[in-house]
Amino acid sequence: MSDALARPAEAGSFSPPKPNAVVAVLALAGIVVSLMQTLIIPIVPELPKLLNAEASDTAWAVTATLLAASVATPVVGRLGDMFGKRRMLLLSIVLLVSGSVVCGLADSLVPMIIGRALQGLAAAVVPLGISIMRDALPADRLAGSTALMSASLGVGGAVGLPAAAFIADKWDWHILFWVSAGLGTVAFALVLLVIPESKVRAPGRFDLVGAMGLSAGLVSLLLAVSKGGDWGWTSGSTLGLGIAAIVIFLGWGWWELRSTQPLVDLRTTAKPQVLFTNLASVALGFSMFAMSLVLPQLLQLPSQTGYGLGKSMLTVGLVLAPQGLVMMVMSAVSAKVTKAKGPKVTLMIGALIVAGGYGLNLLLMSEVWHLVLVSCVIGAGIGFTYGALPALIMGAVDPTQTGAANSLNTLMRSLGTSFASALAGVILAQMTTDFGGFALPSENGFKVVMAIGAGAALLAFLAATFIPRQRQAAQAAPADGPVEPAEVTAKA
Repeated sequence: MSDALARPAEAGSFSPPKPNAVVAVLALAGIVVSLMQTLIIPIVPELPKLLNAEASDTAWAVTATLLAASVATPVVGRLGDMFGKRRMLLLSIVLLVSGSVVCGLADSLVPMIIGRALQGLAAAVVPLGISIMRDALPADRLAGSTALMSASLGVGGAVGLPAAAFIADKWDWHILFWVSAGLGTVAFALVLLVIPESKVRAPGRFDLVGAMGLSAGLVSLLLAVSKGGDWGWTSGSTLGLGIAAIVIFLGWGWWELRSTQPLVDLRTTAKPQVLFTNLASVALGFSMFAMSLVLPQLLQLPSQTGYGLGKSMLTVGLVLAPQGLVMMVMSAVSAKVTKAKGPKVTLMIGALIVAGGYGLNLLLMSEVWHLVLVSCVIGAGIGFTYGALPALIMGAVDPTQTGAANSLNTLMRSLGTSFASALAGVILAQMTTDFGGFALPSENGFKVVMAIGAGAALLAFLAATFIPRQRQAAQAAPADGPVEPAEVTAKA
């Protein structure tokens, strides 16, 4: 057992008295944020009627969240390193609650988009929570705690979907957002009461030019990817945004390499352990979202198609809910494997499990229990991989860079999900079958998407093989406990 918990607090040290409470509160905050991302799914088809707007316009209620999250995650992570992770965590939760209140009062499109954008700005909660754990927890608690925090994204999404479907079916849709506001308020109060501020800081000046450049590049790229199907992949808008993203990212990279205090330390990002972990994260984000696109559609399509199961959105949520529980359980198993064999091995095992789950789905997709089994297998693999990713990142970066590094890794996963949505949308739009005069995605279309999901998981496995083998599984944290300010100063 680490002696960090037994020794008296030194002047200026960071020594939270209740590690269990810290882990529970941070995991709850992560679950609340992931609930925010899924609560709108049951009402997306109804938004044009509810908001009296065109379907192409109401899609911005989803796109706005994606864009805001992509911009906020790396920026807020860096601000956390500089000015305090707890402070930025509280600010993120305030934005979540504010956005939920705006959506709860909305009856038209513009306030709904504003509220959803505010909710998206809270996306940095999970990487901030992981970074706080590195500063606050003894080494022997870090692997399991960060694995649970990382898995909270999937846990909240899986549990939130059936709850959101039930609420939307029984009551007024605004209640979805009032529930989100209430849960966010509870999370805010608990963070305020339980989580002390870390003393670990990265002093310096905030890279405003780098933040603006990264934001502009991400917005251009994600707009092109997310709206390309609606605008046309060869349209001037899509191609123009794609070219703009390339030019902006090149200029941004040039600036970051020459900046003395960059928003993202590209030299650290180029370390093999960080680089290949981030590449694996893109592939895993792609693979995870492919399942989220395929299984709900298979469950809801009419049974007369011969492959659809004709179930309601509430049933979809109940089918996917066990996946969240599996992820939570497997995150603990992931931590044990990481301690014994290292996070690289854990990541490789998880990627193979995810690929196996998709392979199983190619064979079993005609019964509800088939899809429950498939979602649980894939969820088990995700629990493994998402537990290993923060350990790999924190094992390669300085304690003063954990907020920015974890946030960048989270952004890589988000980029993977965006690419999955775009590619799967193209495939399912092209591979269709006629059903009563309507074009529906064909069975072969779903199988192609599942095969690509398996391939993405195998790419993650391949990327993981290039990660250098670590000498110690627990090197993501100092051997004697939480980081002391003096230790950080010595490293700077």
